[in-house]
Amino acid sequence: MDKIAPWLLAVVALLALSAVNQVRSTPSDHRYKARDEVPLYANKVGPFHNPSETYRYFDFPFCSSGPVKEKKEALGELLNGDRLVSAPYKLDFLTEKDSEIACKKRLTKEEVAKFRDAVSKDYYFQMYYDDLPLWGFLGKVDKEGKADPNEYKYYLFKRVIFEISYNKDRVIEISARSDPTAVVDLTHDEEIDVDFMYTVKWKETDTSFDDRMKKYSQSSSLPHHLEIHWFSIINSCVTVLLLTGFLATILMRVLKNDFVKYAHDEESADDQEETGWKYIHGDVFRYPKHKALFSAALGSGTQLFTLAIFIFILALVGVFYPYNRGALFTALVVIYALTSGIAGYIAASYYCQLEGTNWVRNLLLTGSLFCGPLFLTFCFLNTVAIAYNATAALPFGTIMVIFLIWALVTSPLLVLGGIAGKNSKAEFQAPCRTAKYPREIPSLPWYRKTLPQMAMAGFLPFSAIYIELYYIFASVWGHRIYTIYSILFIVFIILLIVTAFITVALTYFQLAAEDHEWWWRSFLCGGSTGLFIYAYCLYYYYARSDMSGFMQTSFFFGYMACICYGFFLMLGTVGFRAALFFVRHIYRSIKCE
Repeated sequence: MDKIAPWLLAVVALLALSAVNQVRSTPSDHRYKARDEVPLYANKVGPFHNPSETYRYFDFPFCSSGPVKEKKEALGELLNGDRLVSAPYKLDFLTEKDSEIACKKRLTKEEVAKFRDAVSKDYYFQMYYDDLPLWGFLGKVDKEGKADPNEYKYYLFKRVIFEISYNKDRVIEISARSDPTAVVDLTHDEEIDVDFMYTVKWKETDTSFDDRMKKYSQSSSLPHHLEIHWFSIINSCVTVLLLTGFLATILMRVLKNDFVKYAHDEESADDQEETGWKYIHGDVFRYPKHKALFSAALGSGTQLFTLAIFIFILALVGVFYPYNRGALFTALVVIYALTSGIAGYIAASYYCQLEGTNWVRNLLLTGSLFCGPLFLTFCFLNTVAIAYNATAALPFGTIMVIFLIWALVTSPLLVLGGIAGKNSKAEFQAPCRTAKYPREIPSLPWYRKTLPQMAMAGFLPFSAIYIELYYIFASVWGHRIYTIYSILFIVFIILLIVTAFITVALTYFQLAAEDHEWWWRSFLCGGSTGLFIYAYCLYYYYARSDMSGFMQTSFFFGYMACICYGFFLMLGTVGFRAALFFVRHIYRSIKCE
């Protein structure tokens, strides 16, 4: 590990940075002269409360002022569901317009019904002007003084007002609002003529081009939100301090008494029967059952931990600024592919240390342990998106690109890492010799069984992060912007510390009860926070969000299941490594025969 790990990390860092440069590059230098054409792209349309359920702009019966051109998109943009096409409006640089007609269209009864359904579900549109995002609603529902939904009036906005700020030869800011007085009545199923109009207003600003994206990130940095974030951190820190202080005091005192007692027992009566954790010293390092699966889980967990660290590094250096389309997805795909060598190395190394023989099968298991469920989930959800004709459905070409990345990068690196791990010839460092025959585990009360222990282990780490979870969910599954990555990183570190400490404490109590099967237990206890996060998904969906419909529900619970499973593997690895360090330490401190 010592020889290959720096090399792997260096390669990952180099390629991740190259991926970042690709993400940040733009096709234009964003400088314009008067009357120059500035690119305006219509992106997608969808219900406001269902962020995953989005459709192409021209899937709805909007008219176009000319031939529709599709913008060529990067991998991350496609994964993000972006499908940019030329918009029907022309917003030339420094050219003002007042109620200019973009295009005219006669809506059929079916098209009127389609627009009415969209307006009733609060559909919004999203566009990009010179890479700046803008939004607006398609229409409004007049419910005033009407108790019966059949009496509601439905209106389509037909005039959009664009207000654009500029600094010399650059676009700095844009906002779009619909004119509530220029509407078309959609209440009845009848053909109707619509003139889609727009107004453009320009004003000068002192804001520099480099600061134009700050407007979008400031919402999450408002004093009110920062107070809640800092309260979250203080709450977590207090939890950590109390927990670590309590555990350190208890464990040190108990262990000190144990060491004194065992030392006294050795001096006074060698034939005296041993009790407690020393009694099982001949079994505590007995290899776990299903060692291939265990090694694969450690390899996958270590890879996901490395992925999380690299994502945090990129976030902290400012790569994931708001509306950098697809940057996060590109980084996730590239870094996951490049870190597969780490998974192969760790899994094969541990498997060989545990005296496993079929390392090829172990590598196959490692490669499919996380990717397998993710692939099956993706297949189901992509089929749902295709049935809905939503932009979340990936084109065949994009699927082939991801397959090639897996076949040409992920798999070879996994095999190379596995070969390096197999050839590392590392031996498992056990302070005590393992007895030939395992001791029988005494019958234990119900609260010392695996599931109650997992519940205890997962609750404390979850309590340290649950406040921050709301903001992350509101960003990923809503329209809130999250940019305070420094606070998120602190919360992540706290999560790791609490997970490690609670797993160590539960491992000690398990060994003290003369239960020597701690390997899988420590992994399951460490990873149980992932199950708590998934339980929080249920609460968030029903109590804190307005999501609805089969597609949005399946996307939310499907992809959150994959994310929580990833957390389970990552935190399980952290828990096991902490427990292994602790168990080795205490058994080194006594004389084992």
